[in-house]
Amino acid sequence: MPNNKYDSLKLENQLCFPLYVCSKEVIRKYKPFLDELDLTYTQYIAMMVMWEKKELTVKELGSCLYLDSGTLTPVLKKLEEKNYIIRNRSKEDERNLIVSITKTGEALKERAVQIPGKLTSCVNMEQEDAGQLYKLLYKLLDKLT
Repeated sequence: MPNNKYDSLKLENQLCFPLYVCSKEVIRKYKPFLDELDLTYTQYIAMMVMWEKKELTVKELGSCLYLDSGTLTPVLKKLEEKNYIIRNRSKEDERNLIVSITKTGEALKERAVQIPGKLTSCVNMEQEDAGQLYKLLYKLLDKLT
């Protein structure tokens, strides 16, 4: 029987669907660990960048996270309320908002350092498969952006 012209509309034929569900499920696996830190997943990934970079513009942070400023602003406000970051206008160019990690935010890193290992044990994927998936996802991300 020839291919149905509507085959492309079947959920099982969509690359985006398993990506969507896997993303949702992985974030769900993070939730109990992040709840202990009082962080959402988006706050957590923002803090991961802050632990690494210490200070950067909102635009640079958004670029690292593939988030626009409209999505990032409420996340940063919450992190600032928790005293993990501070936001200040750049002295050189007031249009730029600088995000800096605080001592409290830096201290949170000690509590968060165990999360990746805990998640790895939850996912239970062979290291080689995880490495291949990581490479393929970043290859796809590169093509999409």
